[in-house]
Amino acid sequence: MDGDLARFLDQTLLDLCAVSSPIGEEKALCDQLFARAFRWAEAWGAPPPRRTLNSFVVPLHDPARSGARPKIALVGHLDTVRTENGPARIEGDRLFGSGAADMKSGLAIMIALAEHAEKLRESVDLTLIFYSREEGPFAENELGPLLDAEPWLAAIDLAVCLEPSDNRLHLGCCGSLHATVTFRGRTGHSARPWEGDNAVVKAAPLLAALAAQAPEETLLDGHIYRTCSTVTQAKDGGRGRNVVPDSFSLNINHRFAPSYSVDDAVENLTKFLKKHASDGEVVFTDRSPGALPSASHPLVQALIRAGVTDVAPKQAWTDVARFSLLGVAAVNFGPGENAQAHQRHESTSLPLMHAGYMIFERWLSALAEKG
Repeated sequence: MDGDLARFLDQTLLDLCAVSSPIGEEKALCDQLFARAFRWAEAWGAPPPRRTLNSFVVPLHDPARSGARPKIALVGHLDTVRTENGPARIEGDRLFGSGAADMKSGLAIMIALAEHAEKLRESVDLTLIFYSREEGPFAENELGPLLDAEPWLAAIDLAVCLEPSDNRLHLGCCGSLHATVTFRGRTGHSARPWEGDNAVVKAAPLLAALAAQAPEETLLDGHIYRTCSTVTQAKDGGRGRNVVPDSFSLNINHRFAPSYSVDDAVENLTKFLKKHASDGEVVFTDRSPGALPSASHPLVQALIRAGVTDVAPKQAWTDVARFSLLGVAAVNFGPGENAQAHQRHESTSLPLMHAGYMIFERWLSALAEKG
């Protein structure tokens, strides 16, 4: 990679991480990049970017123009989780900062392509999508309203979400449900527990069943996805250390293979909870669909040929699912280190980001006009 381009990528990522953008506080970063995007549009001879809430789309081509050129969307979220990080900084070949891995290193590649690869307009209709609130509930994610406001995006041939994947290609994604299960009891003194009705103890059969449950494996397009459930939060376990608790709530996160619909998953989890938590009150709080893999898609195969060395199923949820709902093929491929996502003192490898950029540039440059 050219030294100037490598330095541009490093500085861009450093600048992105210097702007705090935890979920719900993305406006400052969105304002900054949205203003910058007008320059990209001018350089590419494209219409201006369009904003919805704290998200925006940059069509580096004329969306009204019909043609045979591949229509590619690169997609990245502006928000980060709230974790403990010091100031953004470079130490050796690593950059430390909130969102360095998830997923501001992906945003840096998108920006670098917009500002350094105008030659790509001869081979591809490229669209950049920047959106907010990815790290929260499905219903609050701003990619949904953005896609609703820009119906022409349903004509995209392939969307690539630059989620952290260590430059591995992650296909599809699992769906995700969250359900709160609340057990009710009656308070009493802990010296006389028989006078109360312990809500925590009522959860024991459910906890034991979850601990004993093995993942269910589903083979799709040559890749294995695993359906599983686990407890992620326990709340309201008692009023004091000497009081029998009268209320206890668990958050159950159910991840399901993309061959299941959301309705299928709700039905399956409901049956499980009725069997093992018959005393519990169940409220579903988040329902996110999965996305089938697109392993055989010709544009995905071309991306693999551009230098991808590993292909795996996505055993997690990402916004490829939203594109799947539109009938648009989508994959996950980004330079961030997956193991660093959501970590305290988050960091990522700069050489990995450089290598990711080169894969994208080779792929997009090689795409000839269809037909």
